[in-house]
This record gives sequence, structure tokens and C-alpha cells, in this order.
Amino acid sequence: MRSISRMSRAAVLLGAAAVLPLALTACSSDDSADGAGTTATSSTAKTAKTAKTSKTANPDAGPATGARLKKALAPASFFGAGYTLDKSAARDTGTTYQEPSSDPAAVAKPDCAKLGGTSWIAITGDEGVSFAQNDYVNADSTADIAQEIDEFRGTTGTAVMTRLVKAVAACDTYRDKDTRSDVHVSGTAVAGLGDDAYRITLTDMAWDNGTTLIAVRTGTSVVTVMSTDGHDNGAATAGKLAKRVTGSL
Repeated sequence: MRSISRMSRAAVLLGAAAVLPLALTACSSDDSADGAGTTATSSTAKTAKTAKTSKTANPDAGPATGARLKKALAPASFFGAGYTLDKSAARDTGTTYQEPSSDPAAVAKPDCAKLGGTSWIAITGDEGVSFAQNDYVNADSTADIAQEIDEFRGTTGTAVMTRLVKAVAACDTYRDKDTRSDVHVSGTAVAGLGDDAYRITLTDMAWDNGTTLIAVRTGTSVVTVMSTDGHDNGAATAGKLAKRVTGSL
């Protein structure tokens, strides 16, 4: 029976993104009406400029928080009878942001086995500023369905998708430690889903069913899903889940 390894996701929160205080300009002691008016106008202009600078200086002013991303995940009703939430795999960054990071070496020599985990997007070596994820398991069939949304600054999400394609291209196979067999990896672009999307199929002769992974970028968000549900390598369920989550953002 196919065994899914669950990767732990570091979610060290670094606290809410700091917002620079507005600089208050002291009023002039000039007693003349003209002088007071000029000083007030200058003070207002400086305060407005400072506020604009403060807003621009906050790199996390645009990306959604983990709390918001959590609401975009598909609800329990989506997964149907037999599926229950794995509480140990449900996590998010809450109302705060984490420091983003990138590891170029991860793509240069990818750890292909990471494709076997629920947080398989980690194969790119990128960490966003916020995320939300959970995992639903069917105890009777041992099927597993996972969903995750990672939020990135600026155009980083586009770069993540590019690095994902590159990593998968370097992963023809990887060794399943549980079954001690070779997992075959194939990937292809998906049209009509988000700004760009990529589907990965994992198959192994030792498994009862394969696995389908789908990554979808929409704006600054990257949605990733995993499914072993059904008898089609999890493809139909993965496609429906990816569309559902993407449509909720």
C-alpha cells in the first residue's frame, strides 16, 4: 500500500511586519497668520510623504497573511465521506509574516524525494512570507489529499514556478524508502488554471495508485495540492481541488 511521508513545515514566526511610525513635524512658533498657514501646509505635506514612504517600505503590505490563506483552503465538505482532517498536518502563519528565504542549491541538485511529501513545493528551496496548509486522510483506503497556499513577495511566485519545472526535469526517478522501489516522475504544463500551472505525476509499480501534484500560481500566491484519491493516480481529485482553492483566492 502506498505510504505518504509527511514533511514537517518550519513555521517560525518573526512577528508582525513592522510599520514605520509617521514623523510628526512640530508647528512653527511664528505668530503671523501667513507663517502659521505656510508651516501647517508644509507639515501636512511632509506627513503625507512620510506616510507614503512608510507604506512603500513595508514589504508585506500586499501579501495575504496565513489567517487569510487558511480561509481560502477547501473546507472539510469538499473531501467527502471517509476523509478526516489530520490535525497534526494543519498549520499556518496566522496574522504574522515570516522571513522569506531561497536556496539556489535546492534546484541545482534537487532532493527528489521531497515530491513524496505533503509540502512538496519545498523541493524548490523557497519559503514565502506566509502560508496555510492541511491534509485529509481516508483511513479505509489510505488515500491522502493535501492542500497548501504559499504567499510570496513581488514576482517571486513566478520564479518559484520556474524553479519547480527545472527541479522536476532533474527528477526522472527517486527511491521510495518505504517500499524500496523507484518512483517515476513526469511533469507537464496545465492550461487554463490561474496565471500558470504545472502538474506532476508520480507512479510506482509497488503502489496501488499513483499520486498527482498540481502547482498553480495566481498573482503572488502559489497553490499546491496532492492527491492519491481514486484510481487515476489521484488526477481528477487533484484537478478539482486546485481549481477550488485557486478560485477562493
